[in-house]
Amino acid sequence: MNKKSGSNAIGTDELIISGSNGWIMLVILLIGFMLGVFLVATPGGPVKIFAGGSFLAITLFCAKGLFTLEPNQAAVMVFFGKYAGTVSESGFFWVNPFYNRTPVSLRINNWNTPVLKVNDERGSPIEIAAVIAWRVQDTARAVFDVESTFNYLQVQSESAVRQVASSHAYDDTEGEQRKSLRTDLDAIAALLRESIQQHVEVAGIAIEEAKIAHLAYAPEIASAMLRRQQAEAVVMARQRLVDGAVGMVEGALKNLEEKKIVSLTSDQRAALVTNMMTVLLSETGAQPVIQMTQAPLQ
Repeated sequence: MNKKSGSNAIGTDELIISGSNGWIMLVILLIGFMLGVFLVATPGGPVKIFAGGSFLAITLFCAKGLFTLEPNQAAVMVFFGKYAGTVSESGFFWVNPFYNRTPVSLRINNWNTPVLKVNDERGSPIEIAAVIAWRVQDTARAVFDVESTFNYLQVQSESAVRQVASSHAYDDTEGEQRKSLRTDLDAIAALLRESIQQHVEVAGIAIEEAKIAHLAYAPEIASAMLRRQQAEAVVMARQRLVDGAVGMVEGALKNLEEKKIVSLTSDQRAALVTNMMTVLLSETGAQPVIQMTQAPLQ
C-alpha cells in the first residue's frame, strides 16, 4: 500500500512504501534454493540441469531484495534511475531486487556552528555561535534535491545565524524594550530555529532546536564594552540606593511628625534630610550634625 506525503515547497515528494515480509520471502527462497540444488544434483537430462541452474540463479538474485531496517532508519528505493519510494518502518523486508537502496538515518543529530564574527543591529562587532539539533524529515529531498544534506545544513545554518545576529542588538542597554541577543534567549532561540528551518526546507531537514552557544563582543571592543557595562551597573546601583534612601528619609520624617517626638522647622527638616541622605549614601563613615534650637532659659 502506497502513501504519498504532500508538501507546499518545491522539491521531490516523498513516497512511503511498505516492503514485503522478509521472513515469508526467506522461506520461499530457501525452498526454491533447495529445489534448484535437488534438480542439479540428481541425475537427469540437460533440461533438468538447466532448470535447476535457473532456479538457483533466480533464487540467489531474489535474495538480493532482503534487507533489515533499524528504528529511525529508512531506505530510499531507486528503480533504474527513477524514484520508487521510501521504506521507513523497522524490521526485516523484501523488495524488488532491481531496486537500488540508499540508507538514510532519521535520528537526531547535533551541529555546532563555528564562531562567527558579525555586526549586530547597532553595528558593534560580536562573536556568535549556535548549537543546532536536526534530523532528516523528507528522505526524498535529502537524497535527490541536495548534493550533501549535512554540507547544505552547515552553509545555510551559518547564513541564518548571521541574519538573526545582524537584525538584533547584543544587549538592550538603552531601555528600548526590544529583543536582544543576550537577554531574550528563548525568543532569539525560537527565531533562530524558524530562520534555519526556512533555509533548509528544500533539503528535507527538520530543525528540532537551535540555541546560542557562544555570544561575546569582538576582542577589539570587548574592553570598551566592559567598561560601559560597569558604568551602567554603577549608575543603576546608585539609582536604587537613592530611591531606597529617599523612602527611608520620608518614613523617618513621617514617624517623627506622627508621634510628635520633635517639632521641626523647614530649615531643620532640610538639614535633617541632608544629614540622613549623607549617612545613607556615603561610602565612608559620615558624622552628621543636627542643629536644634534650644528654648530660652527662664
